Amino acid sequence: MSPRPRRSEQIQDLSEQILAAAWQQIAESGAPALSLRAIARALGITAPAIYNYYPDRDALVTALIVDAFTSFGDSQAAALQGIPAADHQQRLHALGAAYRQWAIDHPERYHLIFGTPIAGYVAPAEITMPAAACALNILIGELDAAHRAGKLNTTHLSPITSDLAAMFTAWQAERGAASEVALYQAFCVWSAIHGLVFLEISHQFPPMITDPSAFCQSAIQTLVRQTIL
Repeated sequence: MSPRPRRSEQIQDLSEQILAAAWQQIAESGAPALSLRAIARALGITAPAIYNYYPDRDALVTALIVDAFTSFGDSQAAALQGIPAADHQQRLHALGAAYRQWAIDHPERYHLIFGTPIAGYVAPAEITMPAAACALNILIGELDAAHRAGKLNTTHLSPITSDLAAMFTAWQAERGAASEVALYQAFCVWSAIHGLVFLEISHQFPPMITDPSAFCQSAIQTLVRQTIL
């Protein structure tokens, strides 16, 4: 006879089941339709059982956002495995390709953290920002390493104004001491790749772009060549 799982294991298992059911519901009906009672019905449990883990919808949405950013960050870290630290172009390309692939594989997660707003929900920054920053810090770290190696192309960047410098100083104080130039370039790269990926998975490219996948892959490669010497 198998021993009964410990209570901590049971709690963790049910918590993960709730998140999985929530993602399934979002994939089928969209984030605004998220319902704790519908999730309870899908899992065959009572609504109060869910409230023990997530007291309301907003608490569940916050957990889903952290879950999504964690998954995204893990995929970014995994993309760099096996690539030499000195091969800055290949490492940046791997991050861009992994960003796009994660969004394609998990569109409901991507839209929750970067796209579709939920009426009445305001993400608690003290909970969601650390997870978001950890994911972005992987890109920042790579570009900072390229900058220190003299491989970061900065010739096309506009001057860093005092306003921008203040923003970067605030980031450095909270999230790590990357150089201003690396931070500037990282946000430019992230914005460009985010725009490409969002257009692709949202089917927003104009009709003449008959192969969005090929276009995005080529654009990411172009961005890498513009960024790394």
